[in-house]
Amino acid sequence: MPTDWTIRAITRAMLPVLLVLTVIEIGSGLVLGSFEGDLLRYPSLLILVPVTIGTAGNLGSVLAARLSTAFHLGTLSFTPDDETFAGNALATVALALTVFPVVGGGAWLLAVATGGAALDPGTVVLVSSLSGAVLALLAIVVTALATYVAYRRGLDPDDVVIPVVTNLCDVLGVVVLFGVVKMVV
Repeated sequence: MPTDWTIRAITRAMLPVLLVLTVIEIGSGLVLGSFEGDLLRYPSLLILVPVTIGTAGNLGSVLAARLSTAFHLGTLSFTPDDETFAGNALATVALALTVFPVVGGGAWLLAVATGGAALDPGTVVLVSSLSGAVLALLAIVVTALATYVAYRRGLDPDDVVIPVVTNLCDVLGVVVLFGVVKMVV
């Protein structure tokens, strides 16, 4: 795939993507605003919001960077039996399953330290862990789709995949976190 690394080419590829993602991010803010009452009632959940969103975006970004590198090296085949993709997807899930329980525990500890823990630690860790597991799976799907679409459209995955993945993981992070909260709390 020949790549045109000029400012004009990168801007032409990115501007429409960034405009669409901006509108999607506004939706994320609206969802977040609709849960203001729950956030004020349970400060540990308020602490979880930015950490969950950031961690989900980071998981997706790491996977996107690895898939983009594999794509450029010619080791990514976009087939169901692709070991490169499977290994990276498994690593993403394993990382989420180890990081998100720690995030939940840390959120509860910070809420206690600031005098606002209204949920028990098990509930906060459960909410964080379930959210993380779901977000890891969604980040894998979003990253794989974004990488494949970039490939099919002749775009450089380095230019478009990470912004798409991080923005969509922001939105999904808010939606998944509050979906899990509604189920658990």
